[in-house]
Amino acid sequence: MSAPREPRIGLALGGGSARGWAHIGVIEALEQADIHPDLVCGTSVGALVGAAYAAGELDRFRQWVLGMGIRDVVSFMDLRLNGGVLKGERVMQYFRRNFVDRPIEDLAMPFGAVATALDTGREVWLRTGSTVEAVRASIALPALFAPVLREGELLVDGALVNPVPVSLARAMGAEVVIAVDLSSVLVGRNRDDDTPSLLNVVAASLNIMQVRIARSRMAGDPPDAIVAPRLAHLGLLDFHRAGEAIEAGRRAVAAALPGLQGLGIRTPVI
Repeated sequence: MSAPREPRIGLALGGGSARGWAHIGVIEALEQADIHPDLVCGTSVGALVGAAYAAGELDRFRQWVLGMGIRDVVSFMDLRLNGGVLKGERVMQYFRRNFVDRPIEDLAMPFGAVATALDTGREVWLRTGSTVEAVRASIALPALFAPVLREGELLVDGALVNPVPVSLARAMGAEVVIAVDLSSVLVGRNRDDDTPSLLNVVAASLNIMQVRIARSRMAGDPPDAIVAPRLAHLGLLDFHRAGEAIEAGRRAVAAALPGLQGLGIRTPVI
């Protein structure tokens, strides 16, 4: 009698800007718990980390983000202090120099990214072509990053329509979907003054939008398990605090492991 087949596991990585480094800790902790996703998809920063994972580059990617300082953040993001705009071209140039931009179809693991068509609001699933260009489109946060022109269509951040892409994971063949929601436990942050900066206003607005949309989407298409790192202490541009985010991701997996036990996934008892 043959052994029962394990379900095909999909990992859906949500958006959340700098909080997205928590995805690294989540993936590492899942792997250490002997939970190995068969496919990965992501929105916004989830697409960025997911692409590194699918390409087999997560270890090197982790070392890069851990070495990032505040000056690196400003340099990579092309910060324009007079306009509050982050073009984001330098970080993508870094990826082109340091990571091989293989077609999505040639990655070691099935991968997909979510973007939004600016003119129509249509949800766009990017599953072919340049991995770097797909990621660049998925992270194009309105008012912060420039839109990306792809096949005659302007694309912006996928979090506008699908902050945690459970639906894409299922469309890619996942039988069990583990969703990583970076906004589920966000709370208001205290401010030192009564006049928030433009970036803080944008960040707070995006947090509200993402929480509402994610709740609505996952109510209609619930994942089989949710990993929810506690990240309220991290801001929109705190990319230099990767160590804290990664550790929060690892803790969130430890908290979620009991729920994973009943999904047909073999997990060790810890």
